[in-house]
Order: sequence, then structure tokens, then C-alpha cells
Amino acid sequence: MARNGGVAWMRTTEKIDGYDLSTSDTEEVHVLAVDDSLVDRKVIERLLRISSCKVTAVDSGRRALQYLGLDEEIQKKETNGFDGLKVDLIITDYCMPGMTGYELLKKVKESSAFREIPVVIMSSENVIARIDRCLEEGAEDFIVKPVKLSDVKRIIDYTTTELREGEQREGTRAKRRGINKRKQREGDDDLSSSPPSTLSSSTSSSPSSSIQSATAPSSPSTLDSPTRRLKMTSSE
Repeated sequence: MARNGGVAWMRTTEKIDGYDLSTSDTEEVHVLAVDDSLVDRKVIERLLRISSCKVTAVDSGRRALQYLGLDEEIQKKETNGFDGLKVDLIITDYCMPGMTGYELLKKVKESSAFREIPVVIMSSENVIARIDRCLEEGAEDFIVKPVKLSDVKRIIDYTTTELREGEQREGTRAKRRGINKRKQREGDDDLSSSPPSTLSSSTSSSPSSSIQSATAPSSPSTLDSPTRRLKMTSSE
């Protein structure tokens, strides 16, 4: 039974390469799988589901951009027909009509919102120049078809580790932000509850006294009074 454009596979207990093919009930990593070949798309989707992944499978690079919201034509419309789940990993074929996997890789890495998503390239041709070009552009890995379960397990294990480390780093940053906010609130409470200091009261009263002293006429001192000057003249 198909669901969300994908293929629902029956639970099985057979093994390949020593791995149990029975699907797990826990799904952690969400993978966007891109391949124009229906057979290859079903194979990679099956291997991903065996590895306990959520899978969204599309048949072209343009459809992948639509799902991510990076297609300019789709951005002009209100909906793209996808549910917009968060993507943790992109696995794409290299040779596809319309947009190659390499071009999709460049689009993803040029996006500030999605450049951190790991992108894995698949190809049926083991061309060194092609592999080097994809890795230099930022691809996480390059897999030569046919894709094996061991390849998928290795990629998913790496992606899961990266996700956990990222969550731990984000949790640490959030904890630090909470501590800083709590310290700031405690500092504000201390300032609001502390009585006014003598320095502040004396400082607040000094401007008025300075104004009064500056505006009020100064009384002549004893030395400058006319009587004092007359007595000094007479004595001389």
C-alpha cells in the first residue's frame, strides 16, 4: 500500500550481508531520496526503511527542490503538495534528466537554510573526476551502485551521530542562555531591593544646592566690607 508517494514494504525476517531486514518501529532520521529510476528508488527506499529512517522519495532534482522550498517557480505558489517535514539527509542519483545530482548538490549548498544537510551522491559509474567534483562541492559521500545495506548503515550511523552531537551542542547553548538570563534577573532584583546609598542621596541633593549657591547673591566678606577698608586706611 502506497503512502505519501512511497512504497510500504511488508515486514520480513530475511538477512542480507549479515543485517536483519525486518523494519524497526523507531524512525529517527528523515531522508530525502532522489532518483529518476523507479527500481533504484524503491531499492534505496527499502534499505533506508530497514535502517529505521523516515523516507520521502522523489523522481527528480526539481521535485527535491520543490520539497525543500528552493524552486523559484513553486515559491510563487502557495503550496507544493508536500508536508514539509524536516530533512536530515539527502541521497541523490548523479545522472538524472533535467537536473543532475551534482546540480542539486550545488543548489542545496548555496542555500543558507539547507547547506548543513549532508548530501550523498549515488552513481552507477565509478568516475574519479566526478567523485572528486562532488566531494569538493560539499558532498558527504559518494556511493557506487548497486547500493548495499552496509553503505546505508554507515551513512545513517554517521548522520545520527551528527544529529545527536548537534542536539547536545544546542542543549548546552540553551542551558547557558538560561543561566545568563537567571543571573541577569537576580542582578535586577538585587538592584531594585537595595536601599538608596548615601552617595546617591548626597549626589542628588548637590545639584540643587549648587544652583542655589550660584544664583543667590554672595554676601561681602569681613575683609571686603567698607568698614574694614576704612579702619585699615585710618590706621595707616
